[in-house]
Amino acid sequence: MIKQSVPYVNIAGQYNIFKHEILPAVYRTLQEGNYILGEEVSKFERAIASYCKTDYAIGVANGTDALRLSLRALDVGSGDEVITAPNSFIATAGAIVETGARPVFVDVRDDYNINPDLIETAITPRTKAIMPVHLTGRPAAMNEIMNIVEKHGLYVIEDAAQSIGACYHGKLTGSLGTIGCFSAHPLKTLHTLGDGGFITTNNKNLRDFISKLRNHGLKNRDEVEFFGYNSRLDEIHAAILNTQLQYVNAWNEKRRTIADYYRRELSSVVNTPQDKEYEQASYHTFIIRAEKRDELQTYLDRKDIKTKVHYPIPIHLQEAARWLGYQKGSFPIAEMQAQEILSLPVYPELTQQQIEYVAKSIKDFYQ
Repeated sequence: MIKQSVPYVNIAGQYNIFKHEILPAVYRTLQEGNYILGEEVSKFERAIASYCKTDYAIGVANGTDALRLSLRALDVGSGDEVITAPNSFIATAGAIVETGARPVFVDVRDDYNINPDLIETAITPRTKAIMPVHLTGRPAAMNEIMNIVEKHGLYVIEDAAQSIGACYHGKLTGSLGTIGCFSAHPLKTLHTLGDGGFITTNNKNLRDFISKLRNHGLKNRDEVEFFGYNSRLDEIHAAILNTQLQYVNAWNEKRRTIADYYRRELSSVVNTPQDKEYEQASYHTFIIRAEKRDELQTYLDRKDIKTKVHYPIPIHLQEAARWLGYQKGSFPIAEMQAQEILSLPVYPELTQQQIEYVAKSIKDFYQ
């Protein structure tokens, strides 16, 4: 097979395909001169709420702020605990810590998502919420989680940053819990050309509160109801998102097609993710678990195939989390996975030749 160059992502390549839509939207916004909380943000909020099948959506500055503002809206703060998984990006736990609350970790299952069978043992009188992460774009076990929160009177904040368009029992992530939090970072499937994020909910009181919270707590131009944040989705970013939203389903379908090919070709040599019959993953990342992971990654790099590890050090073993008191061995499944996981290129702009080259190179390594 002819050697291919396969970058891990190709953001510039996607921009070049859609710049004929993006640039006019940006120019129009610039010419209108309303750059903060204008019609583009309102339009996007209506459109993304409709897409996620929720009553409301609120545009915010980034995905981390989506988590942070949601926690604040649910009155999570000092002395509270929030249960989450230890294998996510650091922002998940970081948002909890920033409120003054304590992240309480629970180990994960084979699908990299929080293990619902272990959640109840982690609940204490201080537990206020559970924050499942739909990692890699695969939905967490929300039916089991919702049964637990209803039993114990807790909130569910979905960290749906990686899962736009993922389905669970016919419902989209972001519509399953109390509140859903998304990132529109350039690496996400639905993205803008910079930072951005949004929150989904069916609760009007939460929508109204967060809409003020993101804008300093302002009731109007001159009156402040409470002290809030400056965390607004910029009008230009909203304009870009409005051009991109129509393609999310097609992009996800292409990611699923690539995932299916990898699965067929690679399941005999590495561990590949398997969809359950009631879920439809969005494959923000396609993660294999591989023997000799580091050697494989080096081998692929020599073949000009770029891969990543998401994430090599679980949160509970990070220096920033030392004060939580966890140690190596606290969460054996997450720690084992961190030694084996490898993320393959899975973006829609990949050619069939590139996809075949990736799969064949991995098989060649093991043969």
